[in-house]
Formats: sequence, structure tokens, C-alpha cells
Amino acid sequence: MTGNVTAEIPVSADSRPRHVAIIMDGNNRWAKAHRLTGVAGHKAGVNAVKAVVETCAREGVEVLTLFAFSSENWRRPKDEVSALMRLFLIALEREVRKLHRNNIRLRIIGDRSAFSPVLREHMDKAEELTRNNTQMTLVIAANYGGHWDITQATRKVAEKVRAGELAPSDITDDMIQQHLSIGDLPMPDLMIRTAGEQRISNFLLWHLAYTEFYFSPVFWPDFKHEEMGKALEAYAGRQRRFGQTDDQIAAKAAQQ
Repeated sequence: MTGNVTAEIPVSADSRPRHVAIIMDGNNRWAKAHRLTGVAGHKAGVNAVKAVVETCAREGVEVLTLFAFSSENWRRPKDEVSALMRLFLIALEREVRKLHRNNIRLRIIGDRSAFSPVLREHMDKAEELTRNNTQMTLVIAANYGGHWDITQATRKVAEKVRAGELAPSDITDDMIQQHLSIGDLPMPDLMIRTAGEQRISNFLLWHLAYTEFYFSPVFWPDFKHEEMGKALEAYAGRQRRFGQTDDQIAAKAAQQ
């Protein structure tokens, strides 16, 4: 998925997000604007994925999480869902070895029980092949929902309480976080949503508490190297507060 990109983005290491999360929106609207089918829009979206992976890997982003298929997307027309599943399978077959050659680890989060056995097998193989790669972690959220993630984490903690391994008074935010799908990864620093929408649509609800948001009017198939660069530049110009005042932030900066 990665290749040579000529345009360089002037983002310093200190202002670079470690973890970028993206809601890839606008494939269908892009297709309608170009008088194409919805499936063609999703296929065009795969090219944008490749471009964004290339840019983030080159710029030193440690984790890139892409919201590929939400738990609500099953409500879409059956032919569109079937096409998305085929596209997902084809992408796994064709692109995983490219990720592996570029030292990128692939992780897939979400409830896999609804997927076909063949697709689940390809997911497992892709994760196993890239397990030890260190350049960047690419997380694909498929049949994922933030409510589902918090629920499954809470259930795991409750099971430990029932087994006597844990007292209710021992439950903390950190403990619940550790049981989330990506609880072992840095929290997202930057969340991007394309196509002009300004909502998070049940994506990483726990994780986005202190995340910077960037909303782009560009449909996902057109969100490539240049648009990703704009998002990184916008993030670099922001001041993350984490509940602190201007004076506290200034004092902390002076100590560094």
C-alpha cells in the first residue's frame, strides 16, 4: 500500500500526532457526483486508503485507525453490503503483503461473528503475517461500534469480578481501557472525518475524550496525500489542553 510520494509535509516531530483516526465518509456521494455506482465509489475509496497509509507512514504516525464498516452499516441495501464484503476480502488478498513489505502491522477490530468464515480466516492470516511489524500499526475497524467496544470491555471486567479475580472497588478507568479493542495503543490525537459531516457516529467513543477533531468537506475518494497533509498541518497548529488553563500550559512549556 505504500510507495514513493514526492510531496513532503512540513510537520515537526513534536507536533506530529502519534495516533490518527479517520471516519472515511462520502464514497456514495462521490459516486453520485461522478454518475457512478455506489460500488465504484467504494472502490475509489480504497485508493484513498492507500494514499493516506503512505502519507502517515512517511510522516512518522505510529497508529492509523480507519473506520471501514460500522455495526450500523448492516442496515444498508443488501447488494451494497455484499459488495463491501467482497471488496474487503479482495483488499486483504491483494494489499496485506504490500503492508508486510513496508513493515506495517495490520490489526482488525470489531465483532467478527457476523462475517463469513472465509473473511474471518483472511483477517486472522493478515494479522498473523504482519504481527511483528514496527513501522506503523494500521487498525481497521470493521463491524465496529463504540457502544459494542465499551460493552465487551465491561463484560470482561465483570467476568473477572464474578470469578473472584477482582473486587468492584478495584475497577478503574485504566482497567476498563485495557480491555477495549485498542486499549494497548496510544489514544487518538487527531480524528478526521471527511465529506463535511460533523459527528463521530459511534466511533471510538471512549478513546476520543481529548482528541482534536478535523472535519474536511472533501469526499473520501478525493482525500489523498494533499488533504492528509492539510489535516496534519492543522493539528500542528493546535494547542492541546487536557483541561488545563493557558497559564498551566505556558508553565509546563517553560519547564521543558
